[in-house]
Amino acid sequence: MNTFSSKIASAALVVAFAATTSGCHIYKKFDMPDQSAIGQELIQAAQQEQDSTALGNLPWQQVFTDPVLADLISQALENNKDLENARLNIEVAHANMLGARLSYLPSLALAPSISSSTSIGGSKPNWSYQIPLSASWEIDIFGKILNNKRSAEAAHAQTKFYAQAVRSQIIGGVANCYYAISALEAQLMLQRSTAESWERSVQTMRDMKEAGWTNEAAVVQSNAQYYSILGSICDLETAVEEAHYTLSLLLNQMPQRWAIQPGLSLEMPEGFHSGVPMQALAARPDILASERALAIAYYATNSARAAFYPGLTITANGGWMDQIGNLVQNPKGWFYQLGASLAAPLFARGQNIARLKATKAQQEQALNNFEYAVMSAAAEVGNALTAYANNTAKIEALTVQTEQMAQAVDITETLFMNPAADTQTTYLEVLTAQQNYLGVQMNLINSTLSRTQSIVNLYQTLGGGR
Repeated sequence: MNTFSSKIASAALVVAFAATTSGCHIYKKFDMPDQSAIGQELIQAAQQEQDSTALGNLPWQQVFTDPVLADLISQALENNKDLENARLNIEVAHANMLGARLSYLPSLALAPSISSSTSIGGSKPNWSYQIPLSASWEIDIFGKILNNKRSAEAAHAQTKFYAQAVRSQIIGGVANCYYAISALEAQLMLQRSTAESWERSVQTMRDMKEAGWTNEAAVVQSNAQYYSILGSICDLETAVEEAHYTLSLLLNQMPQRWAIQPGLSLEMPEGFHSGVPMQALAARPDILASERALAIAYYATNSARAAFYPGLTITANGGWMDQIGNLVQNPKGWFYQLGASLAAPLFARGQNIARLKATKAQQEQALNNFEYAVMSAAAEVGNALTAYANNTAKIEALTVQTEQMAQAVDITETLFMNPAADTQTTYLEVLTAQQNYLGVQMNLINSTLSRTQSIVNLYQTLGGGR
């Protein structure tokens, strides 16, 4: 065995001995921690087969079937700047991942040089040429390169999940804004129609006062209510304008008004079922991104552990040179050099200990953040389900109430306009009935919007948006 081979063998023995005494965490891939109930539930959920018919797994085109809304969502997914930045982050992470993988390969360097020397007396210059090629290869015995590669892969996956979360938020944001504009337009239409009717009512009150059927108080009250409605119309017009501009920003367009019909709503897809809650949460892109953040922290801790152990590097240098003043075609000779080095961190132990403590603390923080993200997601799904159920029941009640209030308005107006009737009513009762009828109509529109947005939010909280 030659001298170089002996050195390699000796270094390998030292490294092998150190490897047997090192912690297994350095080489182990990340697994979901099972110390907590949340971790155990997620591990079990991840092992189950995903239900393709669950709401969160449906493509958005099957949930939002309105062609106008579908076109707006497509525009937003094509033009939104936040989503474009998320895509660019994927490209950055992919480049970093490729760089980490290439760290396994040896590095090569070619450094040709030419020089000349001559004496002060003006003798003929003596030219020399060198074309050296050097190679360096770090043997990844203690997982330094391995953990960096795995961390880069986790970061790449995290950017993909983050982009999916942004995509889901954009789809939900456009849908919510679309139906909000539709509801506002419906309320605006109702208020304008009511204002026209009330304007006629004011004139009727004046005519009845002239005829002696009512007094000045009825005229004043009717006129005041008319201007109250006009004020509400101004507020609604402002809200409609702001909602249109918000939608424009989501679509990355200059502020403009969009052709959206009033009174639109969204129905829950047929066969809806919430599925297994934890299984649905495990598929959410933001939860998956948070899990990748936990993996990155885990690999950072592994890298900090690996820093305690020596690094083995094999180097090789070779090439040819000409030092006799001839042309390049007549080289003096070839040369080569092989070597191996084993570098141990003797004086950096204190820094390595501090770094390991810091990475362990950051890993615990990542675990806390991950578990909190899961709990927050569960709360969001629960809130969306509750809002859908309660608003569905509320719409049923308000629909009946609206019918009853319409009858109340007809009855009180009939009695008020017929002074000869056996049961006489005052204008205050008429005014109260009309106000209540308008209020319940507005509430019905709001509740319909709330139920629609609860469906959108439920789809988003279940990880929808593929």
